[in-house]
Amino acid sequence: MPPSIDDVLRPEADAWRARGLWRDLEEPSGRDFTSNDYLALARHPEVVAGAAAALQVFGAGAPASRLLRGHNEAHRAVETLAASWLGVEAALLAPTGWQANLAVITTLAGRGDVIVSDRLNHASLIDAMRLSRARVLVYEHDDPADLERVLDGCRGARRRFIVTESVFSMEGDHAPLRLYDDIAERHDAWMIVDEAHGTGVYGPEGRGLCAEVAPLGRLAARVVTGGKALGVAGGIIAGSRALVSAVVNRGRAFVFTTAASPAVAGALSAAIEVCRREPWRAERAHAAAARLRVRLGEAGVAAAGQGPIVPLIVGEADRAMRAAEAVRSAGFDVRAVRPPTVPDGTSRLRVVCHADHADEEIDALARALVAGLDAAGRVSHSARESTARTAATLVVVGTDTGVGKTVVSALLVRAALRRDRPVRYLKLVQTGTDSDTETVAGLSGLPATLALPPCVSLPRPASIDQAAAAAGCRVDAAQLVAHSLEQLARFPESIFVLECAGGLLVPLNDAEDQGDFLSRLGAPLVLVARSGLGTLNHTLLTLEAVRSRRLSIRGLVLVGEPHADNVRSLRARLGATPIVEVPRFETLDAATLDRWLDACAFDELLDGGLG
Repeated sequence: MPPSIDDVLRPEADAWRARGLWRDLEEPSGRDFTSNDYLALARHPEVVAGAAAALQVFGAGAPASRLLRGHNEAHRAVETLAASWLGVEAALLAPTGWQANLAVITTLAGRGDVIVSDRLNHASLIDAMRLSRARVLVYEHDDPADLERVLDGCRGARRRFIVTESVFSMEGDHAPLRLYDDIAERHDAWMIVDEAHGTGVYGPEGRGLCAEVAPLGRLAARVVTGGKALGVAGGIIAGSRALVSAVVNRGRAFVFTTAASPAVAGALSAAIEVCRREPWRAERAHAAAARLRVRLGEAGVAAAGQGPIVPLIVGEADRAMRAAEAVRSAGFDVRAVRPPTVPDGTSRLRVVCHADHADEEIDALARALVAGLDAAGRVSHSARESTARTAATLVVVGTDTGVGKTVVSALLVRAALRRDRPVRYLKLVQTGTDSDTETVAGLSGLPATLALPPCVSLPRPASIDQAAAAAGCRVDAAQLVAHSLEQLARFPESIFVLECAGGLLVPLNDAEDQGDFLSRLGAPLVLVARSGLGTLNHTLLTLEAVRSRRLSIRGLVLVGEPHADNVRSLRARLGATPIVEVPRFETLDAATLDRWLDACAFDELLDGGLG
């Protein structure tokens, strides 16, 4: 007798279990820190009422495809509302986000085209690209330079598409969409962006990360899912009327499937209205996640991510499962994410913060997470330990604002480039509308793709705490540490120049300053101070703060007119630590920096750091 299908499946299941990858369906239990209901809308009375009203008018289902009588007024209403909300010409509702991605990509791309895909894109995007019959190439996660490298080899393609998520569901990090838009323009490519985890959480009125960084001139299509922040289900394709018409006519995943139920359409309309009307929900979700990162950081646990998604990388699958079980036993529904959802060796606890999570719950969760990680054999490392394992790093910090940190950062980057060393620049917090990132890239000759976008951008030109308060948000040390470590880990071959905002003791919030962030990061500092009469006391006070925080200082850069007496006084305090004097350049460009670097002893500052 030939083997039965069960005879074939059992050994496969046993092997899956042996690797710690077996899954069972589990009922929810404990406080929800797992689902993607960021805005706490799934049970919102208006959303539930929207579903009920549609049920009463249109019935339980739309038992046909949209083209065969499955379309009704509830679908038209949510599509009209979504188009207005997202600021596009047209929108189209599909039953799921998976089908929306499948419909868009297989409609736009085909034989003779090239799709360039982020390595960590969602499975729905990967399957859609495979079915499109286009050639699919992969670039390293969130790496504009690698994206451009891949596109350089695709000039003969009929059409070129860049496919990315805006916010990555397992990492919690953001795609640098503005940089991608510039790259797409240079390479005559189009962007398709999955906004599943961006919509509702970012941008004005929750319109998503695409809206937050708008305008994006090469954005061909975006997909908004209704089953995440909006708390319902379904997928919305947003773009031009021509795009929507093409999907209606040629998108097999849309044409040949039963329409979304009227209840879904009605609930989505209500959820969009609440999302637009109550921006505090997204703000509260961000604040809850920021608080969690602070509490975890205080316990020596480095959490990744930039928003409500807080991943804790544990390592092996069995260890992640043990940690999750311990946290759930404390009353918090936190689950382990294991391969193949994430790469081998990166199993994690994926914690998601919602708008209705109270501060006391966040604090209790942090304690439960730390205990759970310890019980499972913690392998998450402190910020200082993580930094030691990553790229060579220099952090440029000043005695105060306007001392010349950005010019010194450009000199460091330029010096590294002259040595043919891979280098990246990151301004962690940008306050004000002028971009230090663009300035450093322009002065140093660093390609724009290697100048990473800030972790936080705040429009008011003020101290970080004041600028954040004006923007209605909060910046904390754990958030900056997690972002820094994530970037360092992504580009381990690169030298990093990280520039702080203002002086060493500039407040991040009402309880932390930049010194707290730097203590946790553990990277060496390049301190930038003014040169001249009346500056010595300020510089010495900052050096005293550096010592009290037990920070490592790689060198002191004095900017302005030379002052030999101050240098002698500072030398007595600093011993062998390099002191470099930099003039205030009358003309600022790469050629000026090169002439100065040719004549100075700046390499003394680089040796042992950039090498």
